[in-house]
Amino acid sequence: MAINMRTIPSIAVFLSALLAFGYAAPATATPVKGDYFHTGAGAHYLERAKGDIVAVPLHGNINVLMGSGANIVVLSGSEGKFLVDAGIKPSKDKLQAALNRIGPSPLKYVVNTHWHWDHTDGNEWMHAVGATIIAQIHTLKHLSETTHVDDWNWTFAPVPAGARPTILVENEKEFTFAGDTIKVEHFGPGHTDGDVVVYFEKADVMALGDAFWNGNYPFIDNEDGGSVNSAIAFANKIIEHTTDKTILVPGHGRVGNRAQLIEFRDMLVAVRDKVAALKSQGKSLEEVIAAKPTAAFDAKWGRFVIGPEFFTKLVYEGLPARSQEDPS
Repeated sequence: MAINMRTIPSIAVFLSALLAFGYAAPATATPVKGDYFHTGAGAHYLERAKGDIVAVPLHGNINVLMGSGANIVVLSGSEGKFLVDAGIKPSKDKLQAALNRIGPSPLKYVVNTHWHWDHTDGNEWMHAVGATIIAQIHTLKHLSETTHVDDWNWTFAPVPAGARPTILVENEKEFTFAGDTIKVEHFGPGHTDGDVVVYFEKADVMALGDAFWNGNYPFIDNEDGGSVNSAIAFANKIIEHTTDKTILVPGHGRVGNRAQLIEFRDMLVAVRDKVAALKSQGKSLEEVIAAKPTAAFDAKWGRFVIGPEFFTKLVYEGLPARSQEDPS
């Protein structure tokens, strides 16, 4: 959820996308070139939403819907549908059609894995058709107040009351739905302070939100409780809670497995260690970027909405200052 100028549509494409959808982005006082909805990931997700929703069947009656912001997991049964993440409003009609193709039962629950727009923008319409929103308590906090994200150059207004979670998770809640036991778990701060994972026990499927980007550099929300260190710690907790048979659904990228999550975690650790070593030497952000600490990983991981330089910046700014690491 950040900026890679090589892969993000131009301002003209972005504006045409808004007109095509009849959509107004969450308001900031003065939209400018270089912000989330003009040249950042928001523009990418709006452009992608012009295409079709892709449904990927998993175990049993669980599907993944791709193409509306973040990946959406759907457990469907006779009593209704249990979703993980809500996508973005411009995809509403296509998303409703895709959900209807899965089955006729209504929406009952939607879990937000964290507060970011591409995971929560659909909350309002989903609540209006009957869904109850579930999230960690910090996610409710962020959705209920004005939140400015420097890394996106954008200010998000509080979401409407109907778009806010009403079932809140502190550390863990368990649900029984459509023949499965569902655990919503918070392992402490991750890429934000409100990350949760959702585990469908019978199906052995876990939805990870942006705790896992399969094959892509992740966004790390340093301003809202995340850091590279907490993202690594969160990934380690997921690894402990899964097996080689567990199907892992990332927030972005293809459905994966534990080996791919371990590869993602190892990439975070390697880049963190390189950046930390340079920062401990007193190197400035510009000097660290120039040293290309991500070079060994860029060909695979640096081709989505977050490029190598931006990822380096996120890692650098999330690490303790030199004075905190070495008081001498």
